[in-house]
Amino acid sequence: MELQALTTWTFMQEVPVPQDIVAMLVQGEQPVTAFKTFRDAAVFTSKRLIVRDAQGMTGKKVEVYSLPYTSINMWSTENAGTFDFNAELELWTRAGHIKVKLGKGADIRRIDQLLAWAVLQSH
Repeated sequence: MELQALTTWTFMQEVPVPQDIVAMLVQGEQPVTAFKTFRDAAVFTSKRLIVRDAQGMTGKKVEVYSLPYTSINMWSTENAGTFDFNAELELWTRAGHIKVKLGKGADIRRIDQLLAWAVLQSH
């Protein structure tokens, strides 16, 4: 039985951490790295994954997802194959199932390492 994903994100490539993300961080939280998404960015911090999703024609409406690493129960990664061009990351969380597609510019093993570091230090 395949679980339906609660939401799906796409990380294109690693980019510098957007400066305006600092206003979202709590005391002691540090940005680690960021990935470009279709219209915005996903940022790994020392405490959580923040995904911003610009919406609408102008992109002025922004939805922000905040996933604390403590809520991640399990994850799986799948590298791109010969005919499958995208790598995938799946997260099973207290909130549900999240699928992340990775573009060619996003290194699946780097993300796997980031998640292991983040989740295992937070539990």
